[in-house]
Amino acid sequence: MKAIEIRRKYLNFFKNHGHSIIPSAPLIPENDSSVLFTTAGMQPLVPYLLGEPHPQGKRLTDYQKCVRTNDIDEVGDNRHLTYFEMLGNWSLGDYFKEESIQMSYDFLTKELEIPAEKISVTCFAGDEDCARDEVTAECWKKAGIPEERIYYFGKDDNWWIAGETGPCGPDTEMFYDTGKPKCSQECNPSCGCGKYVEIWNNVFMEFYKDENGKYTKLKQKNVDTGLGIERMTMILEGKETPFETELFSHIMNKLEELQKVDNIASRRIVAEHLRSSMMIIADGGRPSNIDRGYILRRLIRRMIRHMNKLQISLDELSTLIDLNVENLKEMYPELEDKKEIIKNVIIEEKDKFVKTLTKGEKEFEKELEEIKKQGKEKVDGKIVFKLYDTYGFPPEVTEELAKENGMKIDKEEFSKLFKEHQEKSRAGSEQKFKGGLASTGEMETKYHTATHLLNAALKQILGPHVHQKGSNITVDRMRFDFSHPTKMTDEEKQKTEDLVNQWIKEAIPVEHMEMKKDEAIKMGAEAMFIEKYGDIVSVYKIGDVSLELCGGPHVTNTSELGHFKIKKEESSSSGVRRIKAILE
Repeated sequence: MKAIEIRRKYLNFFKNHGHSIIPSAPLIPENDSSVLFTTAGMQPLVPYLLGEPHPQGKRLTDYQKCVRTNDIDEVGDNRHLTYFEMLGNWSLGDYFKEESIQMSYDFLTKELEIPAEKISVTCFAGDEDCARDEVTAECWKKAGIPEERIYYFGKDDNWWIAGETGPCGPDTEMFYDTGKPKCSQECNPSCGCGKYVEIWNNVFMEFYKDENGKYTKLKQKNVDTGLGIERMTMILEGKETPFETELFSHIMNKLEELQKVDNIASRRIVAEHLRSSMMIIADGGRPSNIDRGYILRRLIRRMIRHMNKLQISLDELSTLIDLNVENLKEMYPELEDKKEIIKNVIIEEKDKFVKTLTKGEKEFEKELEEIKKQGKEKVDGKIVFKLYDTYGFPPEVTEELAKENGMKIDKEEFSKLFKEHQEKSRAGSEQKFKGGLASTGEMETKYHTATHLLNAALKQILGPHVHQKGSNITVDRMRFDFSHPTKMTDEEKQKTEDLVNQWIKEAIPVEHMEMKKDEAIKMGAEAMFIEKYGDIVSVYKIGDVSLELCGGPHVTNTSELGHFKIKKEESSSSGVRRIKAILE
């Protein structure tokens, strides 16, 4: 049975049982900065679970697009996914355990025609916070599940809360018996051997856990359920993994056709991360170095690395995106609507990463040779940090490369160095006009080069009277102060932005020279505080665009900068204006 048919059956079944169908919330949460992505159907409904009336009533059902980031490194095995779709139904102070369980049983056995003997269930075993859930067990017996297929487990297995605090309660989980033999006498639904596959989870939310760990009763009893569509499709299609279902088979087959090196794990990573990235971009996500932007960047970059492992030309990305859109557009029409945006974002990120990857992997190979000579089995944290700090090489990619060579990385040492780097960066960002650069990571380096382009552009657009008066750079943005008597017009700002982006597109090499200060001044090199430089100076030349005395560091080519955007132009002091800008 196709995924979209399961979705339709589900929504229609619950609609026929008095539920209002509500739309899927966006993957990027609205008005919720506590989480990066929507991770469960209940997340957008928390106010209603706490008692606020929902405009569409007390019985709701939907499909919810979800992204969970804690499994990224596990993707590549036979079951983990980053993006998934969750089918859900809710009772907001209406029905409770008996009706919820009966509807679940009827949907599974009547609508999806799963044999009752294939279903086992689990209930909460009880502890000092909440009694053993005998009521749920009795409801299952009444529905048709015999006692020998009802199991009891503790909070780790049968208690649900989204995060550390909030609405929560005991849950009951439904498992499908694949027919595989038991791995031992004790084999049961909590076992990870693959005999039992979890298919549905009904949470009976009647408690609230506060920040002190105290549980109190909610003013209404709620039901919150979640059924994963990828897993259910896998079961109903009789497949071993989600990657063999119609959701992924088109892309998996294409990857197999294109690959020059066979690697099932890499094919799964490419297929999964491509779908996840496309869904995030369609909902407005863009790659960056922080928060959800970093997750998207990581997904795209991990996908690209595994395309390289499969020796698939990166020019095939456009074809793979087209194929995914064609296969998924009935389920997700937004993919077709945003196809060109999705392509542009992924291909632009690919171009950036290829440069980073080439440099970083070469450096890693050199370091690896040295490590092997020394007979070590672990990559030092300082090497991981150096690759990150100097080459913009993601630590998780270094970890993967190390793993492929039978090694681990010293995460503890890396974390310590990274923390020190962050603290220096923060301290530096509070200092004004001291070269404007507190640390030398990938983004700071890019912003440093961008200040040179901005300075040059302002001279062209506003006039030769423009001189840099100060700059301040963090990993997230640049701030640039310059001499100019009046507020810039919108047209002037746009022209400046366009000129900087034109130079970025022209892929101009950035040359570094060392010479005597007098010689640099004769050449026309500009410097903000000429007196602070010694007799021998560092000069950076960007084609015919810019020539400046500067301590560096800089990118090697303007094409590495991405897209330049002016966010704000304001007064800094008398006769001095300030621009705040970002690289996207």
